[in-house]
Amino acid sequence: MDDTNRPGDGWDEDEDGYGEPDLPELCDECGVTIEDEADELYALVPDSSAINDADPRGDGKRLLTACSIDHLAQLVEVYRRRPFQPEELWAAKVCRELAQTDGPVTLEALAVACDLSPQQAQSGVDWHNARAREWRHRFGGEP
Repeated sequence: MDDTNRPGDGWDEDEDGYGEPDLPELCDECGVTIEDEADELYALVPDSSAINDADPRGDGKRLLTACSIDHLAQLVEVYRRRPFQPEELWAAKVCRELAQTDGPVTLEALAVACDLSPQQAQSGVDWHNARAREWRHRFGGEP
């Protein structure tokens, strides 16, 4: 820690003034540690299951990290084949908002908070509930 009571070298300071340890990246394909930043390769791909808690503008986008061009190409191909389901994204937006909300909320207010139309918010709720029913049918009990 330095004299400001914050971690010193080896930490990246976030916009809120707190830091995270300066850790090496891992390849999303093979899991190898990428020690040298110059060897890190990235791609941003569409993914309806990806939610960005820090910035909702990143919702529906997944950042891939790879140690080689071949691994990055393999990862991109996986996401290229995965269907983008808008209802899945809307469900995640609704769940994120509900997790931050105390008490009941109307569908209209929820839609506004999620930057969705009421129909999109309802479709997200329906998608989520259908997945929960499938889970209970398959495994029993609560998801």
